[in-house]
Order: sequence, then C-alpha cells, then structure tokens
Amino acid sequence: MTSKLKNLPVGVQTFSEIIEGSFVYVDKTKEIYDLISRPKGAYFLSRPRRFGKSLLVSTLESIFRNERELFKGLWIDSSDYEWSEYPVIKLDISAVDKNTVDELKNGLKRLLIKVAAKYDISLENLSPSEMFSDLISALSEKYKKKVVVLIDEYDDPIIKHLAKSEIALEMRDTLHDFYKIIKSEDANIRFVFLTGVSKFSRTSIFSGLNNLSNISMNEKYTSILGITQEELEYNFSDYLDLVAAKHKVSKPALIKDVKYWYNGYRFSESEITVYNPFSTLSFFDNMKFSNFWFASGTPTYLVNLIKKYNPDLAEYE
Repeated sequence: MTSKLKNLPVGVQTFSEIIEGSFVYVDKTKEIYDLISRPKGAYFLSRPRRFGKSLLVSTLESIFRNERELFKGLWIDSSDYEWSEYPVIKLDISAVDKNTVDELKNGLKRLLIKVAAKYDISLENLSPSEMFSDLISALSEKYKKKVVVLIDEYDDPIIKHLAKSEIALEMRDTLHDFYKIIKSEDANIRFVFLTGVSKFSRTSIFSGLNNLSNISMNEKYTSILGITQEELEYNFSDYLDLVAAKHKVSKPALIKDVKYWYNGYRFSESEITVYNPFSTLSFFDNMKFSNFWFASGTPTYLVNLIKKYNPDLAEYE
C-alpha cells in the first residue's frame, strides 16, 4: 500500500510542483473560482503562518497564467471558468531584506525588476512605488490586457519589527506608499490578492487602498485554506490507515485523536472548523503526534506580549 501513497507536500508552496510531483493536493479551486470568476476584484486574506497562503497565491498565479493542464481533474477544470492568460505581478515580500527602510526599498525594486525582466520590460531606477506603477501600466499596454497583482506576506517587514515601534512605523509608511499604487492603477488591473498574518487598520497601511475587500472572516471562504474534516478523511484516507496500523488503533479512534490535536481553527461565525495543514502533513510524515506548528518557528511577538502583560489564560479556556 505504501508505494501507492501520494507524496506529502510538507514545505512545498508551489502549485505546479505539487501537481507535477504527484503530491497530495486538497482541491480548493471551487472556493478560488468564486473569487476569480468575477470580471474584477481586489481581496485581502489573513491567516496564521504555515497555513498555505503561499500555495494559494501560487495556485492563483497558475490560473491567471492559463496553465490549465495543471488543473486536470480538479473542480475548476470542469467549471464554466473562462480561461485566459494575463500578465501577472507576483511579489513575495518575505523574500526582501528588511533590517532597514533602505533595504526594504531596494528589495522591493529588485522584486519589480525581476518581474519586469520576465516580460522583457525595462524599468527606470525610481522609487519603489513609481516603479510599481510603471510596471503595471507597461504590462497592460504591452499585452493589451489588465494585470493581475498577487502579493504574499504583505506585512512581513512590519511583523519583523513589531518590538521596535519606530522601525515598524517606517516600514508601514514605506509599504503604504507602495501598496496605494494598486488603487491609482485600478483601470489597468484585473485582479488583486494580498495575504499576510495580520490585518492592520485602515488608518495605517491600507488607508490608500480602500477598494480592498477583506475576506479573512467571510463565511464563503472559511475553508479556502486549511483542511476540513471531509477533506482530511478523503485525501488522507490511506495515510490514516497506515498510521492507525502502526499504532495499533482503529481508524475512527485515530481520526478522533488527529482532530483533537490539529483541528479547531475557525475563520467565520459558521460552525466550520479546519485543520492546521502544516501540523497535519507533518503528523502523517512523522507518523506521530507533536506540536509541529509551534516548533516550526516561535511566535516571538506573541511570547513577548504574554511575558509583558501576563494574562490569565485560564479565563479563555
């Protein structure tokens, strides 16, 4: 049975690699369809780290690049979605050096230049926001199509410096000027998607981007990331059998334990809960229970807040 198991995509964040490498893919294209089937849209989605945000961004990129062959057998392939290729600007802000504001600005420029080079476009060495604007308009003009903008980990430079408020504010101001270009270039944009771990108030980083729809707690998208109970039992049935046999327990008993350890995330007022994907995949990979998500990177800011304010966590049980 082991030879028939699909690979587990632990740490794999590129959609094409998951499909071409025969990894398990939990089909989220039905929820994605609801976002992209409209003629225009600008969305923001907040989720915890290691929750599949980068994979979602990569999946959107493949759709808008018209890589339909990758979606064979998935829900969207048999839908009425009108496939078409668009110029795509995908920016992973976590990949930028950000110890100082100058590093952030130079990093943003490098990201833009890299995207421009893929489309054989040259950018003048201006401010990051000016270069962003020039890239959007140049792509739209060159391909006679509106542009898709995908931004992953939009808040990473701020999150890194939350313990140093002065630097965090400088990072926020720089990103505010950069992201507001999305609104000023609205006429040249088909679709916008930003994702990160936090939602900063409209009076700060999003004040210049008030056309953005926050779907973080929208019931329609509560399971666009994470794994539902049905998805767990369908996509990982063979792995559940394998682990149950290893630990000499029944499959129903194992499912109950897995739910206790890794389910419970809710992203709307609905009763739908989802499993942490990183912890769940790591569990099947290691075939034992552990706090995989926490061990993957300590949330330093949260720990510092707990130390500072010493809340009585028993009140929230």
